[in-house]
Amino acid sequence: MTQDAPRPSRRAWLMGAGATLAWAASPARALLAQASAAPLPAAVESLVARMTVEEKAGQLTLMAAAWAGGAATALNPAGAGASFEGQLRDVRRGRLTGVFNGNGAVMAQRMQRAATTQSRLKIPLLFAADIIHGFRTVFPVPLAEAASFDPELARRTARAAGAEAAASGIDWTFAPMVDIARDARWGRGVEGAGEDVLLGRLMAAARVRGFQGENGLADPRAVAACAKHFVAYGAGEGGLDYNSVDVSERTLREIYFPPFEAALAAGAPTIMASFNEISGVAATANDWLLTDVLRREWGFGGLVVSDYTGDEELIAHGLAADAREATRLAFLAGVDMSMQSGFYLKHLPDLVAKGEVPVARLDEAVRRVLALKVTLGLFDDPFRRIDPARERAEVRTPATLALAREAGARSIVLLKNDGQLLPLPRAGKKIALIGPFVSGQHDLIGPWNVYGTDAGATDLATAVRSMVADAAQVSVTPGSAIHAPLPGGIAAAVAAARAADVVVLAVGEAQDMSGEAQSRSAVVVPEPQLALARAVAVTGTPVVVLLRTGRALALDAAVLGARAIAVTWFLGSQDGPAIADMLFGAVAPSARLPVSFPRATGQSPYYYAHKSTGRPNPPGPLQPFKAHYREFEQSALFPFGHGLTYGDVAYSDLSLSGDRLAPGGTLTVRAAVANRGRHAAEEVVQLYVHDVAASVTRPVRELKAFQRVMLAPGERKTVSFALRRDDLLFVGRDLKRTVEPGAFRLWVAPSAEAEGVSGSFMLG
Repeated sequence: MTQDAPRPSRRAWLMGAGATLAWAASPARALLAQASAAPLPAAVESLVARMTVEEKAGQLTLMAAAWAGGAATALNPAGAGASFEGQLRDVRRGRLTGVFNGNGAVMAQRMQRAATTQSRLKIPLLFAADIIHGFRTVFPVPLAEAASFDPELARRTARAAGAEAAASGIDWTFAPMVDIARDARWGRGVEGAGEDVLLGRLMAAARVRGFQGENGLADPRAVAACAKHFVAYGAGEGGLDYNSVDVSERTLREIYFPPFEAALAAGAPTIMASFNEISGVAATANDWLLTDVLRREWGFGGLVVSDYTGDEELIAHGLAADAREATRLAFLAGVDMSMQSGFYLKHLPDLVAKGEVPVARLDEAVRRVLALKVTLGLFDDPFRRIDPARERAEVRTPATLALAREAGARSIVLLKNDGQLLPLPRAGKKIALIGPFVSGQHDLIGPWNVYGTDAGATDLATAVRSMVADAAQVSVTPGSAIHAPLPGGIAAAVAAARAADVVVLAVGEAQDMSGEAQSRSAVVVPEPQLALARAVAVTGTPVVVLLRTGRALALDAAVLGARAIAVTWFLGSQDGPAIADMLFGAVAPSARLPVSFPRATGQSPYYYAHKSTGRPNPPGPLQPFKAHYREFEQSALFPFGHGLTYGDVAYSDLSLSGDRLAPGGTLTVRAAVANRGRHAAEEVVQLYVHDVAASVTRPVRELKAFQRVMLAPGERKTVSFALRRDDLLFVGRDLKRTVEPGAFRLWVAPSAEAEGVSGSFMLG
């Protein structure tokens, strides 16, 4: 250890603080993209020269907070033997850069005070957390919110979540998850935006902007975003979490890279490496990904953090023989900060001493950590986000709860509404609420929520009773547990259904059936609930099915036979009120599926933007020796983009500004949409394109744009899209983005598999 060096003078620190403020006030994206070259404020830069190698390794070490509790302890345990006092000792010794998923402002106060008054170099700590879809106010799970097809809504909820988290001392969120997910079996699809690249890009950028706000990361209400998981985590074989991934570089560049590029372009200063391997090399040790692509090609100068024990897992992957080698591989590949394993603290000093890790690489990583702390304003005021009074006053406010209700209602996808059963009247009907999800404060807030609680959520029964004219007209019968029958449950449900004018049947998944490590071999409603659905259907009472789920489901005939079906996901703190708003027409449904619902589990992975193959089945009956399953055609049960309104929207009158798109020009695409129904409608009009023949085979359709259009009953509007050459780019044989002259088809349609109105043009 080197001797303690004198601290800079007060004048030096004040001058440094001024430089820090100027540095942090500049656009974070531009600064962090150049962090390797841009100098730190002098007072902060001087710390690098004064640090011991052990203290540098400490700046690269992030651990789960020992003072956590609740969901945080279950999701990210601090580890055997960890204690709050032990972590305070590590802070005083410069062995810790920060903690994650901690327990609020009081904890952060004590730790930050130890760092800034009792450690040798007084470097402030970072406080991080998984703020995936809300803090104390819980918003819809990200997959549900993606169904809104409204990036601005996602920005608003991320802004509210970021402000709440910042009020509790949090500087950095491990979100958004921007993985494209095309296999319904994979549980973590619930954290992302679904299967489509365009929607994924737009939601990624919106959530980054929301978390970080508009006034720079030094704003006390801002938190730094972290795009995760880099990369192709959602492409695990068989939909199995953590599994191997073997995809082409073209697929990476076309499908899995773009949402990360969008997140970085929106200002995300950090990226998290994924657990999976890519074609035999784990992402955490993949220098092609983390250095060649991310650093050199994209010019990213921000911070790369491992996922929870990601470096340690290189041993189980079979890339590293031991902890020391795992440390060397991850660090040299480009992972700047180690989460939870403690490997960097244990092994980097020796690796540097023996010349196996260059000091320059160590200093580069430390500067990236310090740059993030500078940009967050922590050197200017380490306590800027740590305020117990603000923590009490600025969480779960009427405004955030109202936003949660709005977001919930706008995330519900109406799949079916035969005979316009919905919306229900608020008076004059006996309503039977049946199923394991109609009452009780469970399975509402959804998976991967660290700080929200069941006690803070409102259930469906409570909300429905509050909205009808006579609460006595509403009966509540579970009928079944989630995974098992209830004694007498079906008989009670049948009696309730027969006594009612309409049944609202809430079935689906518990929240612990989606999320990390929750891959499912069969994406179906559990059998005890299907038995309940069959029994209720036999009564003949009209049924509205509400599907609680964190993924696309293959639906049984007992569910499909219902008059109305809505996907209600996990909607958060205002789950029940949001669903009731939709049921009774206070808010008309307008959301669309961000994932395709397969016809059977065996069809997974299914996504709309698939290739035609050399033997597509032509329209009509199934033909032999064509690309389809024995049982059904190669299409979705409910496709990406599908969703009904309470109106009756028809598409007509497609027109193009020409039959040819010039290389530097614009093709204007217009179509008419008309509401022939009795209710107002908010339609999501979608533009799809197919490149008929190219040097690399292209998907049968690709989403290129969408617009939300409000239509009063009887109203007709013309929707216009501008299509340009850049919208048609693909990754060619040389792995560079290109587009080739030729014929294209296009559709303006209500879903990825609807005909809508269609036409063609030439690119020339």
